[in-house]
Amino acid sequence: MLKQFISHLSDKHNIQAPAKVLLAVSGGLDSMVMLELFHQSGFSVGIAHVNFELRGEESDGDEALVKNVCQQKNIPFFTTHFFTKDYANEKGISVQMAARELRYKWFESLAEEHNYEWIATAHHLNDSIETAVFNWTNAASLAGLCGIAAQHGKIIRPLLFARRKELEDFAKENSVIWREDSSNDSDVYKRNFIRHQIIPKLKELNPSLESSFMRGQRKLQGELSFLNHALQQWKNQFVSIQNDVVNIDKKGFNEIDAAAIILYKVAEPFGFNFDVCEEVLQALHEQSGKRFLSNSYQMIVDRSKLLISKQVDELDAVLIERDQTDAFLGNWHLKIRVGTKQVPINDLNVAMLDFARLQFPLKWRQWQAGDTFYPLGMKGSKKVSDLLIDNKVSLVDKTKVTVLTSGEEIIWVVGHRLDERFKLSENTKETLILTLNPYFT
Repeated sequence: MLKQFISHLSDKHNIQAPAKVLLAVSGGLDSMVMLELFHQSGFSVGIAHVNFELRGEESDGDEALVKNVCQQKNIPFFTTHFFTKDYANEKGISVQMAARELRYKWFESLAEEHNYEWIATAHHLNDSIETAVFNWTNAASLAGLCGIAAQHGKIIRPLLFARRKELEDFAKENSVIWREDSSNDSDVYKRNFIRHQIIPKLKELNPSLESSFMRGQRKLQGELSFLNHALQQWKNQFVSIQNDVVNIDKKGFNEIDAAAIILYKVAEPFGFNFDVCEEVLQALHEQSGKRFLSNSYQMIVDRSKLLISKQVDELDAVLIERDQTDAFLGNWHLKIRVGTKQVPINDLNVAMLDFARLQFPLKWRQWQAGDTFYPLGMKGSKKVSDLLIDNKVSLVDKTKVTVLTSGEEIIWVVGHRLDERFKLSENTKETLILTLNPYFT
């Protein structure tokens, strides 16, 4: 098995001794065998052990075992304790998800601090089969049906070639000591139920389940690679990024049966699930302006495109007093000064207003549906929404537009148009001069 392990690391991950590898070791069979394999192979390893404070004395015993083995082999040992249940409650997630988040975040910071090139976890072939079954029951995509990925960035899973029985045999032959996790005996957890109840039934149907899974996995990974190549070609033709906004040409969905999965593959990194992508496509040819939200991003159906951008936070209105010289709203800064009568300049980011006509404090806020004003150069009123349409402001940029008001009247659609009623006239004595600039903290 040692030769197979070394060949697998070299062929699958292009890693050879004496590379520096941080090993995630819990004290169970899988990780203790991994520790022994790396140690015998001549790698420069460090051991990272997490005590999740979930099993009392059992957890302490796991930590003591791993620490003792590291001392015997003169291997660097790192450990930390997490109050996992408290973290799960605080984040509103499961204990299993909390443990995963905590350990991987710590592994990555530890590897960076001590210059480890790789982080290795001890997932093996049977784990991958269980994961594939679990993913299938949760409507996974093709990638999920492949089981556990062999590598994700600097995180590697070097035991995916090995069956659990092979790890047990290696442990016995090499006097590897490990501890059993009592929580693995309970079918309360879905993965344990799959391991104890589902996998044995599948092996009754196919005694060569592991071999069949590996063959099927290779086919799926090949198909996935082909589909990813086709998707990239589609993205090259129909997707572009401008000013941090993802633009998806609607024409890319014409006469495509798999439109929902294509959109999902583009939108998934921004937190959109498959069901939302199906809803978006149903709204594709309806009136533009419909907005769909993930946790942090918005997807907007525009005239000829789908637009994905960060959600714009709702901003509290800012009051501007008579003697104020600066104001800030979101990522914008207004420079404010009062001068004598000025000659208006042709710059949308500079507003010159008749000071005597203004009622302080002024209010700077996001525009709202129904806002109206009297555009400079026009006699009648106009909705701000209509001005933005006339100016061909994109739906994403519309969410960033602000207005400045005096009393209840809009005096400036900031960066777009002044109000006719507050312009400079021959009777103007003092001018309020406002200059808009981007502001980044």
